Amino acid sequence: MKTWSFIIVAAGKGTRLGGELKQFRILGGRPVWCWSAVVAEELYKQGLVEELILVVPAGMEEEVKNQAQNFELPVTVITGGPRRSDSVHAGLLASNSWGCLVHDAVRPFVKPGLCRRLMEAVTDGKGAIPVIPVADALKRVLPDGKMTIVPREDLLATQTPQVFPREELLRAFDEHQDGFRDEAEAWIMAGKELVPVRGAKLNFKITDAQDWELASAIVEGGEVMRVGNGFDVHPLVPGRRLRLGGIEIPDAPLGLHGHSDADVVAHAVADALLGAAGESDIGTLFPADDDTYRGANSMELLKQVVDLISSEGWSIEWVDATLQAQIPRLADKIEAIRRSLESVLQLGQRRSGRVANIKVKSGESVGSVGRGECLVCHATATVARRPLGWSSES
Repeated sequence: MKTWSFIIVAAGKGTRLGGELKQFRILGGRPVWCWSAVVAEELYKQGLVEELILVVPAGMEEEVKNQAQNFELPVTVITGGPRRSDSVHAGLLASNSWGCLVHDAVRPFVKPGLCRRLMEAVTDGKGAIPVIPVADALKRVLPDGKMTIVPREDLLATQTPQVFPREELLRAFDEHQDGFRDEAEAWIMAGKELVPVRGAKLNFKITDAQDWELASAIVEGGEVMRVGNGFDVHPLVPGRRLRLGGIEIPDAPLGLHGHSDADVVAHAVADALLGAAGESDIGTLFPADDDTYRGANSMELLKQVVDLISSEGWSIEWVDATLQAQIPRLADKIEAIRRSLESVLQLGQRRSGRVANIKVKSGESVGSVGRGECLVCHATATVARRPLGWSSES
């Protein structure tokens, strides 16, 4: 069984912001490093992380230990080195797990959903890093002062946490002690495989005064609520299993045809969530011409959607779905479908309690649904983004 350590690198001496070290400034009532520690605590409660390693500047060990004493997960505070690589190396040596998440203390808005996606991508010999596409037009100033164009296609900005098998990352550090700016570069230099995982724009690094102003505005800002709608339709055909909201319908004479398992309920709900969060639809995220998703369990795809919008700061307030079906009869399956949906949707919920509702309507023998040719599902989702100090999961 894989075990995980969460390593927060907080030993930097960055001076661009000025004044107190930025990782120890108070943001929303807690030190900046503590925001990431709260996420580590949440992962600990989910049974995914077994310890937190805090790497801090010399002389601040006792102060940080006192600040961390209220956490439930085991916390080890150690002294960092003069370079980031020295601090990360010390954190790796102090940890005891199979794998490690190495995170910058000054990226306070990382979310558990992003961490989970990264951890799921890591195996022996394979690491994972969060990346976001470069959206701005790029230029380079040459030595003679002239400006030239830099194509941005295929360029990705790297974030943290960067996640690896611990022993293999230690070996990569030992083999390449200099010449790298982050763990991923050492990993690549060692010739190992690296998986890019979609990061989150909110997971930015506080570097200068403008970054600090943005972080403060996010914490102090008001609630934003949005509503999205989703729709899906699949034909009923013989020889296919029928799965709705992740629940198998064993006595159904027909199943739904599609590239994945064609779960119209999961698809409609996923599209409603993506629409509310301002993201692309599921056909863009999980293309039908990609064999990766052939026969895929759509509830797993819905979980990825929940993780995606959660990593962008959205929490799920409510989802309501209406399934249109002439055949088969589904009245006795609706509660099981609702509970199945809710088990996934609650991963992106800010607080406990019911979060999903579903109804089933007959086609009344009218149209393609009424003739038993297909099933149709409509869904509406409400999401909210509140000041980020309110919740580590949202």
